[in-house]
Amino acid sequence: MKPLERIQYSPINARKPLKLPGGARMVVWTIVNIEEWDIDQTMPRTVLTPPAGGSPMPDIPNWAWHEYGNRVGFWRMLKVLDELDIKAVLAINGSAIKTYEPISQAALDRGWEFMGHGYTQRNMQKVENEQEDIAKTTEAIRAFTNKRPRGWLGPGLTETWHTPDLLSENGYEYVCDWVLDDQPVSLKTRHQPIVNVPYTQECNDVAMMLIQHHTASEYYRRGIDQFEQIYEDSADSARVMALVVHPYIMGAPHRLKYYKQLLTEIRARKDVLFWTGEQILDWYGSQPSQFAQD
Repeated sequence: MKPLERIQYSPINARKPLKLPGGARMVVWTIVNIEEWDIDQTMPRTVLTPPAGGSPMPDIPNWAWHEYGNRVGFWRMLKVLDELDIKAVLAINGSAIKTYEPISQAALDRGWEFMGHGYTQRNMQKVENEQEDIAKTTEAIRAFTNKRPRGWLGPGLTETWHTPDLLSENGYEYVCDWVLDDQPVSLKTRHQPIVNVPYTQECNDVAMMLIQHHTASEYYRRGIDQFEQIYEDSADSARVMALVVHPYIMGAPHRLKYYKQLLTEIRARKDVLFWTGEQILDWYGSQPSQFAQD
């Protein structure tokens, strides 16, 4: 199905108001992406280009740059989240669960939600068998956590025309790839509808630091500006805001403090909830007639 076959256009100001418990106005969720980069493949992202150009393999500098995030950067970020009593969502490659098992265990011990993120870090359009990749990712998470994942984030938000159908058929209840709204929305599939939970391209450290090449402080500045506007928008109907980080980017020594500053300021607001993706999904599903529109 093409996108407009899966979801009808719906202006946000024409919908029934969504209400959160306890008088809260909006939800913030933060997603930590844990990936495994295959040294035998071209690196998904680069910080250094080779002196003679091209795409050399092995690409030790860029593999090591990413590996630093899982060895060091993640643990800096974990300390911040612990201090602020925030349960993050771990978007993790299926293969990374064992490769970086101490990270997986730390998330499990804290009750974080595990979200499927492909079996390895590569474009879903280049996966040989998408059904098998989704199934392998699901089983890797289930085997480690004793719980099937309910949410999915494609590597680089990539999908094929069939991804929502395959996800729904594999028991997934929500996806994050369709960054088109500040509220959850329902997508049609050939099986059962799947909910798209609001994610972000703008408050995403990949976009800011690696593509747009902003200074580290941009993460705080843009994040607080986005939060303030969405908070204002939520006066009459609840909204959802995502904050996306990767340990090799925001876990770097010169960037972490801006992630902490942003989370600290938002955490101080009493009418803002920090939830996981599945908490957002369950709340949305409890709202009257939310699935009827599609």
